[in-house]
Amino acid sequence: MRVAGRIIAVAAVVVLLSACAIKPDALTSAQIDAFTGENVAAVTAGQEPLRGPIDLYEAMARALKYNLDFKIEMMNEALAARSLDLKSAAMLPQLVANSGYDGRSNDSGGSSRNILTGDLETGDPSTSTEREVLTANAQLSWNILDFGLSYVRARQSADEVLIAEERRRKVVNRIIEDVRAAYWRAASAQRLISGLGKLEKRVEAALKGSRALVHEGAQSPLTALAYERELLDIRKQIHELMNDMQVARYQLATLMNLAPGTNYSIAAVNRNGVKLKLNQDVGGLIDIALRNRPELRETQLKQRISFREADAALLEMLPGINVFAGVDVSSNDLLYNASWVSWGAKASWNVMRVFTYPLRKNQIAANDELLHQQALATTMAVMTQVHVARVRFYQLTQILKDAADYHDVQARMLEQVRVAAKESAASEQSLIREEMNTLVAS
Repeated sequence: MRVAGRIIAVAAVVVLLSACAIKPDALTSAQIDAFTGENVAAVTAGQEPLRGPIDLYEAMARALKYNLDFKIEMMNEALAARSLDLKSAAMLPQLVANSGYDGRSNDSGGSSRNILTGDLETGDPSTSTEREVLTANAQLSWNILDFGLSYVRARQSADEVLIAEERRRKVVNRIIEDVRAAYWRAASAQRLISGLGKLEKRVEAALKGSRALVHEGAQSPLTALAYERELLDIRKQIHELMNDMQVARYQLATLMNLAPGTNYSIAAVNRNGVKLKLNQDVGGLIDIALRNRPELRETQLKQRISFREADAALLEMLPGINVFAGVDVSSNDLLYNASWVSWGAKASWNVMRVFTYPLRKNQIAANDELLHQQALATTMAVMTQVHVARVRFYQLTQILKDAADYHDVQARMLEQVRVAAKESAASEQSLIREEMNTLVAS
C-alpha cells in the first residue's frame, strides 16, 4: 500500500509540473497558408456562373444569395433558432444514470451499542457490505422552479430569434440600396468609359501637337501654355471620372460576391422617360416607415424580453421543489434487497435572493426606461429621415430635370461645334472641350 501511495504521489507531481510547463503554441506559416487558402477557395465556391449581361434585378438576386454579410446574418438567425431549441429542451425532466465501483482491503465490520445503557452488545463483529461492490442507478428528477425559469428563458429566446430576423431585414435593405446605387453608377461607367478613353487619346494628341507648335515657334509660349493647361484640366477630369466609374464596378462586384477581377457587363438600360412620383403624403410615408423599420421592431422585442426578465427575477426568489424517482442496483450479495426503487422530493430556498430582488427590480426598471427612450429617439429619427428623404426626392427630381435640359442643350451645342470644326470655324481645343462637357453632362 505504501508503494502504491508513492506511485500516486509521483504521478500527481509529474502531472502538475507538466501543466506548469505549457507555453503558447504560435501558428506556423504552413497553418496560416492553409487557413487563408481554404478561405480564398471557399469565398466564391458553389456560385452560379455569369451567363450574360447583368440587369438590376439579377444583381439584387445575386447579392442576396451570395453576399457574405447577408450570409452572416442568416447564420446568426439560425444560431438564435438553435439556442431556442436548446432552451426549450431545458424544460424537460433530467434523467441521470450513475454507476460506481467501491473496493477495500478488509471488511468494514461493526458492533452495536445499546443507546439506553451505553453498553456494547455481545457477539462477534459483522458486516453487510462486501469488499468489492458495483452499484448502478438511474434517477428521473424534475425541478419545478427550473421548469418555470426555463419556460421564461425560452420565451425570451424566441424573441431573440425575431430580433435576429429583424437584423437580417436591415441588412437586406442596406444591400438592396447599395446594389441599386452601385448598379446605376456601373451602368454609367459602362456607357461612358469607352468615350472617355477615346477623348483621352485625343487630349494626348492635342498636347503633343501644341508642344510641337511651341517647339517650332509657330505659337507663342503663353498661348500654348494656356491651351495646354486647359487640356490638362480636361485630362484630369477624365481620370477622375474613369476612376469613380471603375470603383463603382468593383463595388457592385463585391456586393454580388464576384471574385476580384471578374469581367462582367451591365445589361443595356434605357433611362429616358422614367417618371417617379410619391403616391403617399408625408403622414402615410411616416406610418409605413414606423411599421416596417427593423430598428423599431427590434426595440419593441427587447422591451418584451425585459418585461419577461421581471417574471424571471420573481421566479428566482421563490423556493425550488425537486421531485425525483429512481431505480438502484447493487452487486452486494450481503444485502437482503440488492435492487430497489427510490423516490422523494426536496425543497430548497435561496433566502438571499429575497433581499437582492429589489436591486434586480430597479435594474430591470432602468433597462425598461432606457429601451423606452431608445424607442422615442428612433421614432424621431425615422420621422426626420422620412421628411428629409421626401424633400430630397423633390429636390433631386428638379435636379434631374435640370440635368436632362442641360444635357439636351450641351448635345446640340456639340453638334454646332462639330459642324464649325469641319468648316475650320472652330478649333480642336473647342471641340475637345465640348465633347468633355457632353460626357460630363451625360
